[in-house]
Formats: sequence, structure tokens, C-alpha cells
Amino acid sequence: MAEPRRPAPLASRTVGEEGPRVVFVHGLFGQGKNWATVARRLAEHPRRVTMLDLPDHGRSPRSEQVDYLAMADVLASELEALGEPVVLVGHSMGGKVAMQLALRRPELLRALVVVDIAPVEYPTTGGHTDDPGEEPTPFADYVRAMRALDLDALTSREDADAALAPAVPSTMVRGFLLQSLLREPGQGSGGPRWRWALNLPVLADGLETLRGFPDPPPGATYDGPVLWVAGATSTYVLDEDRPAMDTLFPRTQLLTVKDAGHWVHAEQPDVFTAALERFCARVEG
Repeated sequence: MAEPRRPAPLASRTVGEEGPRVVFVHGLFGQGKNWATVARRLAEHPRRVTMLDLPDHGRSPRSEQVDYLAMADVLASELEALGEPVVLVGHSMGGKVAMQLALRRPELLRALVVVDIAPVEYPTTGGHTDDPGEEPTPFADYVRAMRALDLDALTSREDADAALAPAVPSTMVRGFLLQSLLREPGQGSGGPRWRWALNLPVLADGLETLRGFPDPPPGATYDGPVLWVAGATSTYVLDEDRPAMDTLFPRTQLLTVKDAGHWVHAEQPDVFTAALERFCARVEG
């Protein structure tokens, strides 16, 4: 009987040449390079720190539909290839992928870090909608604005930034999205061309799926150490989510970061990196 076919590898970048392994997975519309500053600082101690592009993002393969379990399977293949357990860090959508993997393949992890997401189904892809704090992130508006951008007529990144501004008022978030807008040399007599390093049609169709959290295997828990990092002004991790978190991940330490919303690691990078460094040092022994 033929062995199961290994999924196509994800695009990745690793910094550091020795030491324990840490792996980062990004959120919706992101790329592995979003973690570059944090990764370089972690690698100083030393560690080998890998940043992955999830399917339909960055330089990784495209799929036909968004599927958390399929993403977890691909991620498992990447971790298997590293040959040793890792500290796995996931933000938002990537956090849900990381949780699914931890519940199904715990032997691949030394520890888990979940950034501003919970193992629950949300009313929208932007988090809880009926709670105080920041307004839910309007991901559907973001993807519509990105798809509406006329790439053939685009002359500069500044023009793209201005075009996205009505739907994406936050300068920080626009900068995050525009990291996935690539400028490539034209062919023949054509000038440079722009393209999104995102499978926007599939991601748009998958927003409803991304609200959810697939049921774990019956009785499954991840019993390794877990650092849960939440933004104090975010609507993604609330008190009502703690029972689900503690049931599935009983060794959870929750850290709420002041003056931070959903993109905790970008809004408070020093606080986030220091907390992650302390956690990694502890679980690495």
C-alpha cells in the first residue's frame, strides 16, 4: 500500500543556527515575515526560529477552500520535518490552527503560545460583537477593499494605501495588509506589475469558516504548557471564553497586555517579546 502523500511544503524562513526550535504562524492576511522582529530577538539566545506562510498566504501553495484541519495537517508535516518538538506560536487564525494541531499531535510541541484568539466560534470573523472594548475587526470590509484595488492602474504603494484608507482607517493595519502587496518586474515591454500575495477569492469565501473552531477529537486535551496572550482592548478573548480554554488546555497561563488590541505583537512588541522570551526560557529548561 502506498504511503499517504506528504502535503506540499509551506514557504518558510529560519533565523538562528542552533538551539531549541520556535515556530511562528500568522493570522489572516498575514505572512511569516510579520514575525521577523520578534524572531530575530528570540534567536539571539540562541534558538532556531522558523516563520511559516500558511496556505493561501505569502509564497505558500494555494488551496481551493479554507479548512482549519487541512492547515493543521500541513503544519504537522512541517513540524515533523524539523525532527524535534517546538514551541509553537500562533496569532488569530494561526492560533486556531496551532490549537487544532496541539489537540491532535501533541508530541510535536514542547509548548504552545496562542495570541488573541480563543477555541470558540465567533459571531463574526472580527471577534465578539456585543462586548465593550474595540469594535470587531471588519475583515470582510478589508478583503473587499483589497479585491477592489485596480492593480493594473496602480502606480505606487502610497496610492494603494490611500485607496484602502476608507475601509481600513488604521495606519498600522493598512501597513500590515500592504506587506502582502508585491511589485514585480514586467515582462517584455511591460512595466512593473502589482499582485497580492494572498488567495483573496478563497479567503473571502472562507470568512464564515474562519469564525468557527472544529470540534476536537473526543476527550482530547493538550496538557503541555500554554501561554495565552490577549490584547486588553480586543474582543477576541473574554472571560466567557475561559471555560473552553481551560478544558482543552488545562495548563494555561493568561497574559493580558495593556494598550493593545488584536495585533498584540505589533502594538506592544517589547512587552510581547519579553513575555515570550521568559516563557520559552522556562519551558526549554
